Amino acid sequence: MTRIYQVDAFADRVFRGNPAAVCPLDAATDDSLWMQALATEMNLSETAFLWPEADAWRLRWFTPAAEVELCGHATLASAHVLWQIGRQEVGRPIPFQTLSGRLTAGRDGELITLDFPAVASEPREPIAGLESALGAGSVSLWHSRWDLLAELPDADAVRNLVPDFRALAQLDYRAVLVTAAGRGSGEDDFVSRCFAPALGIDEDPVTGSAHCQLAPYWAGRLGKNRMWGHQLSDRGGRGRRSACRCLT
Repeated sequence: MTRIYQVDAFADRVFRGNPAAVCPLDAATDDSLWMQALATEMNLSETAFLWPEADAWRLRWFTPAAEVELCGHATLASAHVLWQIGRQEVGRPIPFQTLSGRLTAGRDGELITLDFPAVASEPREPIAGLESALGAGSVSLWHSRWDLLAELPDADAVRNLVPDFRALAQLDYRAVLVTAAGRGSGEDDFVSRCFAPALGIDEDPVTGSAHCQLAPYWAGRLGKNRMWGHQLSDRGGRGRRSACRCLT
């Protein structure tokens, strides 16, 4: 019997953060069609499938439309489930083998920490139609091997965006990240939103993998390696912040 757990990740209370489905298996499977069908049925930003493999857990992530190479919130949810159901010793770090290499989840008191890669941003020339698709003009445009990053003038510009999802889905990127400087001084160092309609996710509530690019981008801009990132989605809410430490 296959069990599926639903976890609100990056949340400080119920019905917040980003919900992920977690499906722990006893043995390996290469049935990608089944995994994709189940992820489509769950219709969450990500469904995670994992099974024991050598000294780690093999972990794969699927959106309702496609498999992805990296996902933060479903990794956090997977670690939580393994500790909660007794498949992993509580407090012992969990190594995951993924399409992005070996990732690790650990514990810091009651919090779960994730050791994820830093993703570099490169300057990007203007894209025809992007301003119309976003509903706002960007201060600067950058991209990584996965995502397009648009810095906007301020947090209000990020918060008030009403993008054209159909137009954004035509871009040749996994997701479009919009970001702006926050208030700093112990508050939000930067804010963001994440749109991924090409993957079946118009707006992702809280996106761990996006912070792999956002953290080093803002570390360079702000001269800091420990920051608070606030994702301004409806589920993310004002109280949802994620601590990012950028080590380069």
